[in-house]
Amino acid sequence: MKKLFLLSLIIMGSCELFAQYTYKVVTTIESVVPGGLGRSRIIQENSDIDYNEFTTERTDGKKSKQGDVKRGDAKVDAFYETKVLNFYSMVGINFQNIASNDALFSSMLNDMSQKGWELVFITSGVESDAGKGDGDGIFITRYIFRKKA
Repeated sequence: MKKLFLLSLIIMGSCELFAQYTYKVVTTIESVVPGGLGRSRIIQENSDIDYNEFTTERTDGKKSKQGDVKRGDAKVDAFYETKVLNFYSMVGINFQNIASNDALFSSMLNDMSQKGWELVFITSGVESDAGKGDGDGIFITRYIFRKKA
């Protein structure tokens, strides 16, 4: 009985080692533009695209066929766009907007989990106001999900 149990554990563990996953990236962009004038969104792709169609190879380090690749061909037309609130209102940081966005992001994360997606990585970055006369900025977060294929 112990041998059967041990064998079962080994088989289950090896299955996990060879599991293949499908990945999905969801991006949130929150505006850091004063006065609430920016646009904040949750963006999810809704189209399949093969990166190999836009990849070339350099053989000597100098010659590239990237000029043959058109950027416009890499753009997808179908994606989901969810409106979220900006960090700033006319009087400064709007904490109600931040709490509202947190509720929207939590809803999105719960929905993805219910659909079988596992959150495996999060990365974020900021391009903020660079001083007098700039007035532009975003806070961007990428959520990377996976599920077994």
